[in-house]
Amino acid sequence: LKSPELCSCGFESRHPHHSREAAHCALVCDRVRLPARGDGLMRQPKWSILAILALGPVLGATLSLGAAPLFAQDAAEGTSEGEAMTRQTALGIGGLFIRSTDPAALSAWYEKHLGINPVPTSYEDKPWVQEAGPTILAPMPADAEGMIPKDKSWMLNLRVADLDAFAAQLEAEGVAVTVDPQDYPNGRFATLADPEGNPIQLWEPALP
Repeated sequence: LKSPELCSCGFESRHPHHSREAAHCALVCDRVRLPARGDGLMRQPKWSILAILALGPVLGATLSLGAAPLFAQDAAEGTSEGEAMTRQTALGIGGLFIRSTDPAALSAWYEKHLGINPVPTSYEDKPWVQEAGPTILAPMPADAEGMIPKDKSWMLNLRVADLDAFAAQLEAEGVAVTVDPQDYPNGRFATLADPEGNPIQLWEPALP
């Protein structure tokens, strides 16, 4: 009888293994023929143990001696829902990094007019800590009109407790502020710019 055509992984070429694990066979299996039954010869894989160990990470498989490869996706089927990892999300904004022609002067301006402390010069010093509250991340179309100047790609929004009082304080210090006269369902707004032209929006959130 003619010997069935086999892969060195031990499956006949017509076995479902080849349709289910086609990528595996294409990478590491060489077609070999099993000697006819009764001649006493054992099936010998054509790869070495070193080749298996080297290819294992590439194939994403867990290989065991004397058995067909066990792929990661097969192992994952046995994982219970209780063992699934909790999805991680960001806790908050930890900093805003700005390119500046005069970093020291710009930091001093933010401290004087907005009350944001400069970056600490040592690990013992404490940075500015913001109050907990709503935070919006809002990507906008590149050609959007209005809020952000066309030569800028971002705008800093700062929450304030009293918009009118804050705007009056800034104007008294020589900072130009434009207060939006309209009240919105989510609060009131005013706009200004720092000395290097970076846009800033002040937001007094509406009370619940």
